[in-house]
Amino acid sequence: MYSLFEKYRLILSRIAAVCVLFFLFSTKSRWETKNETITFSLFFIGLIFVAIASLGRMWCSLYIAGYKDDKLVTEGPYSICRNPLYFFSMIGVLGIGCATETFTFPIVFILLFAFYYPFVIKSEERRLKHLFGVAFDAYAKKVPAFFPKLSTFSEPEAYLVKPPVYRKHIFSALWFVWLAGVLEVIEGLREIGLLPSLWSLF
Repeated sequence: MYSLFEKYRLILSRIAAVCVLFFLFSTKSRWETKNETITFSLFFIGLIFVAIASLGRMWCSLYIAGYKDDKLVTEGPYSICRNPLYFFSMIGVLGIGCATETFTFPIVFILLFAFYYPFVIKSEERRLKHLFGVAFDAYAKKVPAFFPKLSTFSEPEAYLVKPPVYRKHIFSALWFVWLAGVLEVIEGLREIGLLPSLWSLF
């Protein structure tokens, strides 16, 4: 019982990714010629956020891969917030925005994230409530929906992982790293004159 948001989330995300790549390829940072300290700081902060996001998503996938809708996962990252994959994705989106060495992209990315993903989260939680009923209600009362609450953290001494499913999840968890690499390639191509920019942003 998936909602329209859930059914078309991947398609919409891919369309958005294509649009983002277009703007990344055609836009340069105005800070490059005005303040190298700002460009270095933004890119460095972006890499830190990307690393946190990728590790966080792999941590989440360790618990959820192969178990979605089969059981209510409430341990590990899911013990501190109900939607840790989306929380770490938000950090990754912010990281990629900062890695563009502009202030414009991180602001735009976060606004887009804030506009779209709350609908996805609410839709998924309605499905979980339908599947798990009272158990989900008890979980929701204890654990916040999005921003982590570290005091509720718990993890088991052992956990059964499904390697074939987890392996697929690892690749999706690392796309923030790949995108940060693409940004470096774009900057290199622009510096040697092979990639013109259509506009520049602060």
